[in-house]
Amino acid sequence: MKKILVIQNKRIGDVLIASLIATNIKTVYPNSEIHYFVYDYTSGVIENHPCIDKIIRVQEKQLKKIPNLIKTTWNLSKEKYDIVFDPYAKFQSRFICLFSGAHIRIGFKKRLKDPLLPFYTHNINFLKEKTHICGKSIEDRVHLVHSVFPLKTPTYNPKIYLTENEKKYNKLNPYKKPVIMFGVLGSTPQKSMPSAYVIELIDHLTSNYDITILFNYAPHQKSEAQKIYNGCKNKNAIIFDIYEDSIRGFTALMSACHLLVSNEGGAVHIAKALNKPTFTIFSPYVLKSSWASFEDGVFHRSIHLLDEKPELFSTNRNNLKKIEENPRYLYNKLTPSLILDKLNPFLIHHLSNEKTKLS
Repeated sequence: MKKILVIQNKRIGDVLIASLIATNIKTVYPNSEIHYFVYDYTSGVIENHPCIDKIIRVQEKQLKKIPNLIKTTWNLSKEKYDIVFDPYAKFQSRFICLFSGAHIRIGFKKRLKDPLLPFYTHNINFLKEKTHICGKSIEDRVHLVHSVFPLKTPTYNPKIYLTENEKKYNKLNPYKKPVIMFGVLGSTPQKSMPSAYVIELIDHLTSNYDITILFNYAPHQKSEAQKIYNGCKNKNAIIFDIYEDSIRGFTALMSACHLLVSNEGGAVHIAKALNKPTFTIFSPYVLKSSWASFEDGVFHRSIHLLDEKPELFSTNRNNLKKIEENPRYLYNKLTPSLILDKLNPFLIHHLSNEKTKLS
């Protein structure tokens, strides 16, 4: 029996799509034992996954301390893994790989000239471009497996597996109108659209569709979310006080919603893994080609300023880091009117009882 470790100490969306490594390698080694090494706050998206046998949780701040990293690496090496996958490919995960004792260590080659240390036995190049509707980030993770262990029928769809109790989530039962979860803030300020634009979009939706809006935000963003709520006109059509402070709670809540409208981030990946329709608003610095997964223009749709006004990116297209430092100027160009041109048809398609059908 093969013992396999997947290291993905990054954010929620990254951990979710990395679950495809387990899904696919399990078809090669059906009797394998697969462990995932992740930050504790991300583990909820892979709990109850039928292909993952053990989740090793670590605190992000603690792992960044060298003595803790060494101790963690030593403890992992005692597990005697046969295969290690490293889709993260940063110092921490490379260090763990190098001293894991695994005979097969697979990770991404991130630079033209990597250090001479043999972090991996198999250095895999990122794909140059996407060839599948799943998007490049997902395709890269599947490619990490397929490059070493050829897959007959690769799986590209990440899934979240709810428990029977989670499927019975009932906090939204009193609301008879379709509940749209709206991600009012991104996971970072750089991913968050201007608050005034969020308010304008929500006012438009609550004025023109027979729906209920559920605010989604992180716990530390409550004060900012409250300011947005205070600026909205139709507060009777907004749910602000139903909130889940765990990933598993959030997935159950999302599964009870009709669809998601949100800044790009982990919530979008979770909604897609639950097979919910999504409309994604991309920050100007985020590569849509990498993170826009399964978009068919109907069930999953998105908007990116690069698609609407490519001339604004003529000098910055290859300088995403610079845009990330201060995306506000470009984000201000992604106006509510531009967003609604795509959002209205999406909502009309997915809502059966809208008040007015807007063109």
